[in-house]
Amino acid sequence: MADAKVIPFDDDRSRGAAVQRPSRRRSAGSRRKEPSLVREVQPLPSRAPAQDDVPVTREKEPPEKAQGDGGIERRIAGGLAFLRRRLTGDYDVDDFGYDEELTDQVLMSLLRPVYEKYFRVEVKGIENIPTEGGALIVANHSGTIPMDGLMMQVAVHDNHPAGRHLRLLAADLVFMLPVVNELARKLGHTLACAEDAERLLGQGELVGVMPEGFKGIGKPFSERYKLQRFGRGGFVSTALRKGTPIIPCSIVGAEEIYPMIGNAKTLARVLGFPYFPITPTFPWLGPLGAIPLPTKWTIQFGEPILTDGYPPEAAEDPMLMFNLTDQVREQIQHTLYKLLVQRRSVFF
Repeated sequence: MADAKVIPFDDDRSRGAAVQRPSRRRSAGSRRKEPSLVREVQPLPSRAPAQDDVPVTREKEPPEKAQGDGGIERRIAGGLAFLRRRLTGDYDVDDFGYDEELTDQVLMSLLRPVYEKYFRVEVKGIENIPTEGGALIVANHSGTIPMDGLMMQVAVHDNHPAGRHLRLLAADLVFMLPVVNELARKLGHTLACAEDAERLLGQGELVGVMPEGFKGIGKPFSERYKLQRFGRGGFVSTALRKGTPIIPCSIVGAEEIYPMIGNAKTLARVLGFPYFPITPTFPWLGPLGAIPLPTKWTIQFGEPILTDGYPPEAAEDPMLMFNLTDQVREQIQHTLYKLLVQRRSVFF
């Protein structure tokens, strides 16, 4: 009977049936059949397994299904825990109103489909952003409505190996608008002033600034990708005081989302806006005209311009600030032209 234990390793039922018949004859006492039985059993281990032998695969399916169910349960539990913390006030915001948890779990999730599917943003040079410590990212500004800053935030958060957050310096108007004010604070935006920028850089944060301001986003379509004046170089002075690197950033694609062909200045003054855009679709199509065109974006972060080698009094040197400001501006402009030459189409 000991030899018959080899039989179950064969998954072929017809062969198993043939082998079992000699086994029954052995149990009846006919030992002369034993050599025949051995000859039938010995070849079995060397037989290559059939391709349709799938009992192991079928056994793995329930664990995979269980893991999927567990993942869904964990997400539901995490969502409920998040809601409970929001309702009970058990969450943290910093001195500027920045809510990291809300940003990661809600606001970034809302912006990400626009970033990935609508504008299909391509990011280059993310390795130029330091893994830790403060840095000042300086970018061109365009688009009639400032969506470029939001897309730059998603680009840094989703592509940087350390998942860093970008804190943007925003104009006063942003914090005067209802709803927009609260959302901007939650996303980590703060006033575009030297005091706030220095505090954030001193805390080791990434700070983003767009020195063109309203001159950049409100310029006519005919002047697209032509950088406007970078102010008086206040961002350079801030970086020099804190000894943090300046990282030029060039954004291509935002200029075409709302082609500004006119400016209703009288209406802008009545509403208190710096400009009131007229585009091929707005205000002619009403709310539909406010939908941006689905252009293809590229965001490139350039090589850092180091400032830690300058003495402390360098921040008060107007000639140095002018030279560094011009260097940053020229690097951004040069990269814009290079990206435009490489671009196949506005939409692809």
